[in-house]
Amino acid sequence: MKQRIITAVVAAALFVPIVFYGGLPFVLLSYFLATVGLYELLKMKNLSIFTVHGFLATLFLWVIIFPKQYDHIMNTFYYTKTEVAIAFVLLLLAYTVITKNRFTFEDGAFSVLSSVYVGMGFYFFMEARDAGLVYIFYSLFIMWATDSGAYFIGKAAGKNKLWPEISPNKTIEGSLGGVVCALIVGVLFALFSDFNASLLEILGITIVLSVFGQIGDLVESAFKRHFNVKDSGKILPGHGGILDRFDSLLFVWPLLHFFHLWPNL
Repeated sequence: MKQRIITAVVAAALFVPIVFYGGLPFVLLSYFLATVGLYELLKMKNLSIFTVHGFLATLFLWVIIFPKQYDHIMNTFYYTKTEVAIAFVLLLLAYTVITKNRFTFEDGAFSVLSSVYVGMGFYFFMEARDAGLVYIFYSLFIMWATDSGAYFIGKAAGKNKLWPEISPNKTIEGSLGGVVCALIVGVLFALFSDFNASLLEILGITIVLSVFGQIGDLVESAFKRHFNVKDSGKILPGHGGILDRFDSLLFVWPLLHFFHLWPNL
């Protein structure tokens, strides 16, 4: 517990000021987190990021999370993000031939989906920060409330397993408790923020985000169970890896964007 607290304090001391400042430092932080997340995911399948295919997958990830405020740089070369992304997919497919199938189609598909999975989350992380700090804190507090509520209510009253094949300790009672705790946070944000939505809409959005955040957590649990690993990484002592900390948010941030909470979209 002591190690977890120390790690959390140090990480917050580094993370929060950069999130507040925004701009290029925040973009670089997002790129760093996403790259480490991809490294962890590839490592689960015994694929190294420090290889030709790992390099291609990383470049593919970087294209996916390329912030829209810098689109003019890419437009200088008369290419869109989609076109560049397709080029990397073709290169990964060609690499299966070059390696005489030592790097297989399955490996290539895993690399592409891994880049998309990690990339979409951190791209919309930057989109949320662009829209305003309130959306970052809303998403963070929603998931912290969900995780805490699910843990404590699950411990106190959990009897029915939620999905034992994937995460044996999670319960239906804990999951519902997490949603209730998230709703309390949602009410507070609805009352004291300038969200472009009514209280009823905020409550509905909060329920969806809480549920899908838990699904995001289960997705990463399924990865770890399939590949027989305890944590995605060791970069955060006591907490595991980047994916262990951001798994829920990788689902929440894209959905937050799709709900169009912020104006002028």
